[in-house]
Amino acid sequence: MNSATGVPTRVPTRVTTGTTIDTAQLPAMLTQLRLPTIARLWPTITEAADRESWPAARTLSALLEYEIAERAQRRTARHLLEARPPVGKTVEAFDFAAVPSLSKARIMALAEGDAWLTRGTNILLFGPPGVGKSHLGAALGHAMVDAGYRVLFTRTTDLVQHLQAARHDLKLASAIEKLDKYHLLILDDLSYV
Repeated sequence: MNSATGVPTRVPTRVTTGTTIDTAQLPAMLTQLRLPTIARLWPTITEAADRESWPAARTLSALLEYEIAERAQRRTARHLLEARPPVGKTVEAFDFAAVPSLSKARIMALAEGDAWLTRGTNILLFGPPGVGKSHLGAALGHAMVDAGYRVLFTRTTDLVQHLQAARHDLKLASAIEKLDKYHLLILDDLSYV
C-alpha cells in the first residue's frame, strides 16, 4: 500500500493466481458496494467484452456508465415522487393556443434553463381560474426535477397548516430546515392564503 495515497501498490495474490476467478462472489460483493446495476449487467457486459476482446478499462467504463445512468434515473424518479406535482402537467401538455397572451418562448426558456433558479428569482403566475397557472407551475417543477433539482409542489394552504402545526409542536425550525433542502418551492393558490 502506498502510504501517501492509500492505494494498493500491487494486486492481491488471490486474484492473480490461476486462470479462473470465482464469479460466485461477485453478486454479494457488488451488493455490499451498493452497485445494483453492475450486479445485474456484469454477466452480459463481460460476455460481450470477452467476445470482442475489449480492454479491461473499456469493460469497467461500460459497467460504470450504466450504473451512473441508472442512478440518475432513480434519483429523478425519487425527486419527482417527492415533488408531488399533478400528473401529466408538463410544458409539452400545455395548450398555449388557449392562452394567446402567454409567451410560449418565455415559458420554454424558463423550463429549459435554470439561471432563474440559481439566482433565486421568484416567478409569480397571475390570471383568472382555469387558465393554467397550476399547470405551468407544475410543468416548471417537472422540468427542474429532470434537470436534477429537488422540487416541492404544494398548495399554499397545506404548507401554512403544516408550518402552523410544526410551530405548535415546537418543531418549526426542523420543518423550515426540511423545506430549505428543496431548490424550488411551487406554491399553488397563493392568493387564497
